[in-house]
Amino acid sequence: MKAFWNERYSRDEYVYGELPNEFFKSQLQGLTPGKILLPAEGEGRNAVYAASLGWDVFAFDQSEAGKVKALALGRKANVKFQYDVLDVLEVSFAPDTFDAMAMIFAHFPAEIRSGAFSTLIPFLKHGGHFIFEGFSKQQLRNQATNPSAGGPRDITMLYDETILREALPEIRFTQLEECETILEEGPFHAGKGMVIRAHGIKK
Repeated sequence: MKAFWNERYSRDEYVYGELPNEFFKSQLQGLTPGKILLPAEGEGRNAVYAASLGWDVFAFDQSEAGKVKALALGRKANVKFQYDVLDVLEVSFAPDTFDAMAMIFAHFPAEIRSGAFSTLIPFLKHGGHFIFEGFSKQQLRNQATNPSAGGPRDITMLYDETILREALPEIRFTQLEECETILEEGPFHAGKGMVIRAHGIKK
């Protein structure tokens, strides 16, 4: 997977666009800026947006090419944030470090997904905000008619509400729903998308 993402992010264009994810953007509105963790941050569009609002941003991804483009996007916007190149199972912070965590299209192989969540959630403070958007299993239908629709083609890497509830017993969800949206996030997230959106508070 690391080679896949390095190849994709090595293109000159920002393959998921330079603007923040719309759901992420909407969920940050009204929150008091603090420390935020952004796993699987890719080319940095959400990190740049959060930093522009005054958040102290810590981002990571397994792709070196993603980091290069993320930092370049930060310089363009005149904001700074921390960005590390790490596998999700290698990440280490002190418990209760972050006021918020946002996982935006962070899809993991089924065999490490539970380990990824159990690694990350302890870093979130009790009372901290958990924000999530990922492709649902229903996205495979959109991929069949639109190759640019986005998302893994392996159904085991896609989400449903039950997967999130079982993986995140520490989160009290204030929003958890599957919905259809129109994505305009660069050439690889273009068109109709079936997504799972969630916002919750760590118990």
